[in-house]
Amino acid sequence: MTKFNLLINNKNYSVEVEPDTPLLWVLRDKLGLTGTKYSCGEGICGACTVHINGNAERSCIVSVKDTEGSSITTIEGLAENPEHPIFKTWIEFEVSQCGYCQPGQIMTLAAMLNKNSSKQEIEREMSTVLCRCGTYHRIRKAVDKLVEEK
Repeated sequence: MTKFNLLINNKNYSVEVEPDTPLLWVLRDKLGLTGTKYSCGEGICGACTVHINGNAERSCIVSVKDTEGSSITTIEGLAENPEHPIFKTWIEFEVSQCGYCQPGQIMTLAAMLNKNSSKQEIEREMSTVLCRCGTYHRIRKAVDKLVEEK
């Protein structure tokens, strides 16, 4: 076991885990930040997306040792601002159905909007986050509105 000091949602945490432990398990099991979801465990589906230094990353394939010294933001951190345009637009378009993929969808979109990505770049990146219940049409409508407003 190794001790890691992590900056998550602008708060300092100290955890003792094996260095190759996926960040996802540190967030969920050690810190109780369960908004980040486990789904495929292979970095394919995007449900576990968090921001690491502002970049959208799949936390199931990032080891905790690779995040020390980084700034990590989870869906809980983003949700500290309930007036965030993504949350308001998600509600307006009733995007969530089962909601399982939503943290990954929202975190991916937030990173792309923060980088002033083009609509095509956003669509390409968003298409890599899988939705189990098929609300892609509502996600696309919300994304289109947010891109138009930026």
